[in-house]
Amino acid sequence: MIQTNDTLARRNMWVLIAAQAILGAQMPLIFTVGGLAGSTLAPNACWATLPISLTVIGSMLWAQPLSALMQRRGRRAGFVAGALAGAAGAGVASWGLYSGSFLIFGLASLLTGGYMSAQGFYRFAAADLASETFRPKAISGVMAGGLASAIFGPQLVSLTAQAMVVPFLGSYLAVIALNLGGMLVFAALHAPKPVARVAGAPQGRSRRQLLREPAILVAVVCGTVSYALMNLVMTSSPLAVVGCGFQTSDAANIVSAHVLAMYAPSFFTGHVIARLGVEKVIALGLTILAASGAVAMSGVALEQFYLALILLGLGWNFGFIGATTMIAAHHRPEERGTMQGLNDAIVFGGVSLASFSSGGLMNCSGGSAQAGWSAVNMAMLPFLILAGGALIWFALRPKETR
Repeated sequence: MIQTNDTLARRNMWVLIAAQAILGAQMPLIFTVGGLAGSTLAPNACWATLPISLTVIGSMLWAQPLSALMQRRGRRAGFVAGALAGAAGAGVASWGLYSGSFLIFGLASLLTGGYMSAQGFYRFAAADLASETFRPKAISGVMAGGLASAIFGPQLVSLTAQAMVVPFLGSYLAVIALNLGGMLVFAALHAPKPVARVAGAPQGRSRRQLLREPAILVAVVCGTVSYALMNLVMTSSPLAVVGCGFQTSDAANIVSAHVLAMYAPSFFTGHVIARLGVEKVIALGLTILAASGAVAMSGVALEQFYLALILLGLGWNFGFIGATTMIAAHHRPEERGTMQGLNDAIVFGGVSLASFSSGGLMNCSGGSAQAGWSAVNMAMLPFLILAGGALIWFALRPKETR
């Protein structure tokens, strides 16, 4: 049984905040330029966002191996492996851009997914040594590190997108530097190697047994829906902004505002969870996501793009951090590798489907950017109903059965 120690938990939180700020800057950069770069290489416009979708699929495929690696060798080994995968992915993507190969560029995205998957485990690492009281604050604190990446990443797009003869090549070279330099922060992470299991030690529940627990099932559903819908809309937003007559710089600024909204509330999300309860915070996140879709469908003026994407980020923050906190509170240390790998595989599986759907809805629905943007946002509705229904079902259950 791992003992809690909030002094060490706070130290780890700051290390992971630094990792989120430095290494995390590659994600808004990749999500901004991935679809735009893909559109210059893809043989069909409907495939423009396929590289982003493959990044998310890569995250899903990497989740279980990385979780198993961390269960055997510790968090540091998994996080360094993720950074090396991110650097390798950016290197192969640079080769794809230089050679004009959509195939190579797409395959690179599967490697990039290794970093994206590793970043997803930062929030769980923050909870490892934390007490029950400090746990939601540690998780939200690490997520707040994304605030710096939200500023830094889009600025890198502006500085590097057209810095070389081959468009966007400079951006991917910058990602290599981010990964190789940023992974040095993990040297300060207090992450002891897990103790080997001995005969007779608790083995934990199976994946099926874990998903039968109502709290875990509802948390996985709400976390998956929150992340998938955020990705569905964010993936298409640069194409929608440019397609409606605005500039690439406008798209980068809107993504920057969106990512700021994703992470800025993390400074107080943990306190809100402690005060209101995790179920209410998840419900608030789902409501804000619905409001984002309503704003997006009301028009395509620049301010409507900004407001819709800001609300999208806020909704994701409350929904996803709430779901993460709920999962962290309902599994035991010996189940960590199984539960966290299972959760992120399901989450990124849902995000993969959303990302694939995003490009098709955006580019192949109605023949115009405005029609495609409306289709993307309309697609949010059934999944919000699913997650909201699951949360209501859980809230109506007797307390002793939750």
